[in-house]
Amino acid sequence: MRPLAELRPTEPGAWRVLALQYASRMGLRGQHFLGHDPSSTEPHPTAYYVWVALGADDVVLVDAGISASRAAEMSGLSYRGSPVDLLGRMGIAPADVSWTVLTHLHYDHTGTLAELPATRYVVQQEEWDYWTGPWARRIRREHWLCSTADMDHLGRAREDGRVELVRGDREVLPGLSVHLVGGHTAGMQVVRVRTRSGPAVLASDASHFYENLDDDRPAPILHCMTGVYGAFDRVRTLADSPDLVVPGHDPAVLDRHPPLAREHEGEIALIA
Repeated sequence: MRPLAELRPTEPGAWRVLALQYASRMGLRGQHFLGHDPSSTEPHPTAYYVWVALGADDVVLVDAGISASRAAEMSGLSYRGSPVDLLGRMGIAPADVSWTVLTHLHYDHTGTLAELPATRYVVQQEEWDYWTGPWARRIRREHWLCSTADMDHLGRAREDGRVELVRGDREVLPGLSVHLVGGHTAGMQVVRVRTRSGPAVLASDASHFYENLDDDRPAPILHCMTGVYGAFDRVRTLADSPDLVVPGHDPAVLDRHPPLAREHEGEIALIA
């Protein structure tokens, strides 16, 4: 395992970015791309990630994955272990995570929040309001997407002053910013990170797969159709090049970027 100090950049405001795949599942194309076509019944794999940005002094986690208890209930899910366990294999303890950016509040992005005792969470105000505001009881068809336990934890963390509710674009730390794009959810945000290769964008579910962007094709779970297309455009604009856009669920991320070390092949990739 490469020492963590070796990975950290020395330049203020610069970051190293990693993708950690903690689970995978084989689905169908029709589950992943909007609109029926002859290929909709073909198998199509999906991967589950969290992302880590390492600064000179900070560790920022982007999304928190699926909890072990929820994973045990998901048919067909190959679960390698908690994202927090993967962090540990890199030498990052839960208390080392100073910030956690939640791109949105679906269960597969919030599952290990309670395992991060010292972190500050960054959530878009629009996302928070959607799940906690006056309409929350009526969006019953979407309740399965949001974990009550995770939301309760965030509520307590907010009372403790550990939740930053932002509106629109915000620089969280020098060289690391969040950008409201919407589309997939009401308050979907992406993360832009300054790396030595240029600005990288952790798109999360603003683009689940490379194919979403390449073919301008939305995923079937969405809040606003035109918002999805607008998110595609914003992601392209924010990244320095297409190679520095990281989708949220594409197994090919680990093919396009080198492993952190030989022992992490197929598990942890160094994005930039």
